[in-house]
Amino acid sequence: MVDKRYDVYCLADRYFYDLPDQAASTEAMQQQAFRVDSEELPAGWRKTAKDDWTVCSPPDQVLPLQGWKIHVSAHRGNADTVLETVHRYCVARGISFKYLSGRHVLQNRNLKYSDRGASGKFITVYPLDDQVCHTVLRELGEELDGEQGPYILSDLRWGEGPLYVRYGGFVERHCLSATGSLVGAIENDRGVLVPDRRDPVFHVPSWIELPEFLAPHLEARKKGTTEEIGYVVERAVHFSNAGGLYEAKERATGRKVILKEARPYAGLTLDSADAVTRLRQERDILERLRGIEGVPELIDYFEWGGHHFLVQEFIEGETLSKTFAIRYPLNERETGPEEAAAYTRWAVGISRQVEAAVAQIHERGIVFGDLHPFNVLITADDQVRLIDYEVAADAEDGVKPTLVNPAFAAPADRVGFEHDHYAVGCLRLSLFLPLTTLFRHDFAKARHFADEIRRIFPVPPGYLEEAVEKVMGPARPSRPTPVPGIELEPESWPGVRDSLARAIVRSATPDRDDRLFPGDIEQFHTGALNLMHGASGVLLALNEAGCDYPPEFEDWLTRRALVPRPQDRLGLYDGMHGVAHALLRLGHEDIARELVGICLKEKWEQLGTDLRGGLSGIGLNLLSFADATGDPQYLEAALRAAGLIGDRLGGVASLPTVSGGGRPYAGLLRGSSGPALFHLRLFERTGDSAFLDLAELALRQDLRRCVTLDNGMMQVNEGWRTMPYLATGSAGIGMVLDRYLRHRQDEDLARASDALAASATSQFYVQPNLFNGRAGLILHLADRARVRPASDAVDDLARQARLLRLHALSYEGGLAFPGEMLMRLSMDLATGTAGVLLALSAAAHPDRPGLPFLTAARTP
Repeated sequence: MVDKRYDVYCLADRYFYDLPDQAASTEAMQQQAFRVDSEELPAGWRKTAKDDWTVCSPPDQVLPLQGWKIHVSAHRGNADTVLETVHRYCVARGISFKYLSGRHVLQNRNLKYSDRGASGKFITVYPLDDQVCHTVLRELGEELDGEQGPYILSDLRWGEGPLYVRYGGFVERHCLSATGSLVGAIENDRGVLVPDRRDPVFHVPSWIELPEFLAPHLEARKKGTTEEIGYVVERAVHFSNAGGLYEAKERATGRKVILKEARPYAGLTLDSADAVTRLRQERDILERLRGIEGVPELIDYFEWGGHHFLVQEFIEGETLSKTFAIRYPLNERETGPEEAAAYTRWAVGISRQVEAAVAQIHERGIVFGDLHPFNVLITADDQVRLIDYEVAADAEDGVKPTLVNPAFAAPADRVGFEHDHYAVGCLRLSLFLPLTTLFRHDFAKARHFADEIRRIFPVPPGYLEEAVEKVMGPARPSRPTPVPGIELEPESWPGVRDSLARAIVRSATPDRDDRLFPGDIEQFHTGALNLMHGASGVLLALNEAGCDYPPEFEDWLTRRALVPRPQDRLGLYDGMHGVAHALLRLGHEDIARELVGICLKEKWEQLGTDLRGGLSGIGLNLLSFADATGDPQYLEAALRAAGLIGDRLGGVASLPTVSGGGRPYAGLLRGSSGPALFHLRLFERTGDSAFLDLAELALRQDLRRCVTLDNGMMQVNEGWRTMPYLATGSAGIGMVLDRYLRHRQDEDLARASDALAASATSQFYVQPNLFNGRAGLILHLADRARVRPASDAVDDLARQARLLRLHALSYEGGLAFPGEMLMRLSMDLATGTAGVLLALSAAAHPDRPGLPFLTAARTP
């Protein structure tokens, strides 16, 4: 599944995820500034930059903690005019306000896959009370009458203009959400901090009464109903910032249709086209393609409530992506010749149908533009239908399609029909090895993949060669950039280790303050220090693997560690306890102890029970400090954490839930296996069997959230998919369960352990990383080989290590791996090269510790 948040972080750097404006020159940034940025505020006013905002505050004003605040919407064309009006109004009346810091930030907030709850919020005005709020809405509403902008879904609109209002926090306060995340907070009527909801739906807190002057606007909001249109919506299929996609029935005929919604001024592409512009173009394209089998029929187009809707034929079928996931034979440990041949016949047949449909579209002079498995429907009789013509265009226009799936996005030199030809080549290869996103790093990877495919599948002569030619195009290198094989034998491992370390070290940016090593986009939200995505995780991996690196890297970490920033959290993997753990391992005991002292002064007892950011991870770190220093205060705090977890362990109320729904997380980082690991460690330290009982209780909770597949593999059941991985799937549960079984034998749990381990033996995994990819499964198999050396784990381990080469790429003369979504390289522990290094090091050297606190005792 593609996470569209990553697209915007690909703009600044060709190798790594980075902030969108990081590569912009001073001149370019000045061009993005608004006209008011050059104006001086009156004496005593303060203008400060905070995250994406420019905050303007009058002298000596103390804002209330929360209240009704006003948001002003605008689009790129009127942003300067709207901002100048609000700026002049608020400064004259001494009213605090803030605005987005530049046109590029305004654009990014309104992209198709930007946060729907934040879209449209260009300016925020902070009235001191309800009376001032009413006055501002009336007066400023008159001045801005006629101006337009994206509808702010989280707010109540004032009239028909660009002003919106919502009750929320004025100053930054935080609390834990139901999923265990740190979120913005407001205070309820009992004085307790609760999440400040920013859903894409207007919401009034239960203890707040809607002011009388807002009541008519709430009534106006309720008046429009879908009974006014000729279709009955039955199900929402998908939402984005551009609008919704719905299954519906035509009132007059009862036939099933698809409704596609477009919001004006929202859902932008990088060329600033909004959703309405694209929907109108899609209507025109479908009209031109009318009659082609495999293209849905255009039925209707209408406007309602300011939004535009396209109505098209409903096609019964499943996406090629879903059908592929069910049929793909490399999800198994082994693939026999007959199974490989049967799959090959099906895959080649599907790709031939797709290519025939694309050819018919080209005959009408249209570039499809967005060919990928989510836009191909497979009917019950294996017939192909192509859907979603949002970026389709006339070939003569020479337009480069936007919003393209990264695994099928052609390079800049492919325009017109060549764009689709590239995607066709990718589809042929991805039906056998779905890693074509890696072509963004090295197009010659196509030849590598073709060689791997031939090894397993009896593809027709010339089939793969044609695909490689379409991908490579003119003037591409004929062979992939060489990367070494990944072997764990004593004579080979040092070279692999040094190559991985070389790439990590050469990627470092010690001159930057916001990060030391490039990693996942989460490092810009949860801080650049933590174990998961920050400097401490990378340095810990380098240290545990026995790699050298410049001392300035540790200087960078120690300098930053004692000055936490607002996004820095407390936990073991997502926060400062993990930083302290790394510093202790690296030999900086004094700084580590000082940092733990800072953490213990916070309200850590209110955190959840999980390992990632909650009490289990904190408790494990405190135990390690107690062991390392002999200081009883750490043991006392760890036992306090254990008591809190024990009180909550019997119920699911303290467990975060998947996507905020009703299904509790399972697995190592956010499920019950984290508390199980903590209680195992307590048992090993104290000998108290009550801790072992609690560990068993927690493990059985996680096992109940698993499902055993037809092939005997046990994986975490998330409802719509199953997960085998270390952080969120069966591998993490299996590692903790194997540690438990060292202390207490249980036949049922031993069988579960074998079934969990089987999930680490598939031939294919989408990602290479430690937390949600192949490297984490290597760590599981390495641990299992350590405690059960006579098992198949040793052979499986060697094979999984060799298969990592599918994802391996070259960077600065070293060996590197792509991060989440595979679109850019990553060096962090959770998603990148450091995590691969740590897993392989633990596999090559059974005496090395691997991930903190996780490894089981070695078999004598």
